[in-house]
Amino acid sequence: MDVILNQDVEKLGKIGSVVKVKDGFARNFLFPQKLAYPATPGNLKKIEIQKAKKAASEQKAKQAALELAEKLAKVSCTVTVEVNDLEKLYGSVTEPDIAKALELEGYSLDKKVILLEKPITELGIFEVGVKLHPEVTTKIRLWVAKK
Repeated sequence: MDVILNQDVEKLGKIGSVVKVKDGFARNFLFPQKLAYPATPGNLKKIEIQKAKKAASEQKAKQAALELAEKLAKVSCTVTVEVNDLEKLYGSVTEPDIAKALELEGYSLDKKVILLEKPITELGIFEVGVKLHPEVTTKIRLWVAKK
């Protein structure tokens, strides 16, 4: 029996895919758990329309991310930190600190999209990666200065 998956099912397939399963598995497990529904011609048309809508929204999201990446590439923000007599930081600059600095520049980004290999522990100028979309990343310039 051919079924269309409502959700990702381990070792079977991803959401929206049409898979062939045994009749009993579909009737006794997939349908009652609402993990799948029968692959009738009407349902196949619905899934194609949903896939087209999803692709269009993905394309819009990617385009918006590209536009934001162009703007962010020109941004340089400053984080001021406390230092000791030897110019060493008390602590480090992390993703939330960079997100706050970007917010002061007018860009509201989640700290999870900021890519730091390790926390910044010294003064200077750094290139910090920002992942806006699975296919779109950019870099911002970060100045770490003493107060």
